[in-house]
Amino acid sequence: MLDLIPSLSSWPPALAGERYAVATVVAATGSVPRPVGTSMLIAESGAVLGSLSGGCVEGAVVALALEAMHDGGTRQGTFGYSAADAFAAGLTCGGELTIHIEAADAGPGTGSDAGSGNKLREALGQLAGAPAGDPVALVRRLDAGGSGAVVIPDPATFSVAGSPEVTALLGLDGEPGLDRTRVGQLESFLWSGSTGVLHLAAPGSCGSEPVTLLVENRIAPPRMLVFGANDFGAALVPAAKLLGYRVTLIDARPAFAAQARFACADEVVADWPHRYLAAEAAAGRLDQRTVACVLTHDPKFDIPLLEAALALDLAYVGAMGSRRSHLQRVDDLLDAGVRPERIAQLHSPIGLDLGAVTPAEVAVSVTAELIASRNRKSSCTPLRETSGPIHQPAARAAGGLAPTTISQQEIAWT
Repeated sequence: MLDLIPSLSSWPPALAGERYAVATVVAATGSVPRPVGTSMLIAESGAVLGSLSGGCVEGAVVALALEAMHDGGTRQGTFGYSAADAFAAGLTCGGELTIHIEAADAGPGTGSDAGSGNKLREALGQLAGAPAGDPVALVRRLDAGGSGAVVIPDPATFSVAGSPEVTALLGLDGEPGLDRTRVGQLESFLWSGSTGVLHLAAPGSCGSEPVTLLVENRIAPPRMLVFGANDFGAALVPAAKLLGYRVTLIDARPAFAAQARFACADEVVADWPHRYLAAEAAAGRLDQRTVACVLTHDPKFDIPLLEAALALDLAYVGAMGSRRSHLQRVDDLLDAGVRPERIAQLHSPIGLDLGAVTPAEVAVSVTAELIASRNRKSSCTPLRETSGPIHQPAARAAGGLAPTTISQQEIAWT
């Protein structure tokens, strides 16, 4: 659902107060196009926002959504590959999706007197007003014992004790003391930036249905620091933005950094690269997801900058240059006292071997290496030469772009 935030505020059916339903992927196994949390909105008029599978199952989901809007209930459908029936709705990629469908009714009603559809619609209205890129989470209850949806503005600092809406969602309102087991499970999941389905069983509740929550989480975007106001930096900045990075361009030369072609960067800084990096680290504005791309190709900038960068716990540090430049760079870093095991973490020459020549092609090469470096199972082999699921969630190294997504897509807490 969170990926639809930029479009929610301008979707005509919502603006017109039309009834619609929300279809969301709540389980995904095998080779599937989209992960848990992916949503599609279906209006009573037939208008659609978003996509679940790239076209494989959308028609069947629309039919179920119209049924849900007709009777106000929820629906759940599981779609997989079936060779026996070529005309059945299913995934040609061979995976399996479970999709939860809930009506978001129009009309008055908020708080405890509102129906579940109104609560969901109210939550989507809050999401539509959320600033782009700000941390936010959406928690929805899916089990038969409850319903509703709650938006959490800052999941990293969330506390159930300060949120009567979440207390009610968990079914804990009216209790003399909060069920610390359920509370702790949800808080830990939100703090970690995870997205997935939680089954929260209360202590001593053997045999009863657990509280089932769909938690979608968006934490602050990771940072990319691009050092070098040149043609390669101008090509890399927009490519990194497409991957969801918050991009800062840094160059020691104010006249070069001030060029209009770098305007799409989130920040442009005129400062010595190593000095800027040290200041950001000291201020606590770098973390294990931060990426540093050194494109200056000038030893007076590169060596002190790389010496500082390799001393930090960053997701990726890459440096542009020829193989000869790299060998000289290694010698200079060793002379500066950088340990060999830290130098071994340097991606230099930067990028994958794609035969890239132009700045745009080099930007693709660099971003391809970034994607590969955060997916431990990546082989960088053409897909036609591999076997097995294509879209199966891979284990991500520290510094992955997205919030941690549980690979099984479900966690049962007992």
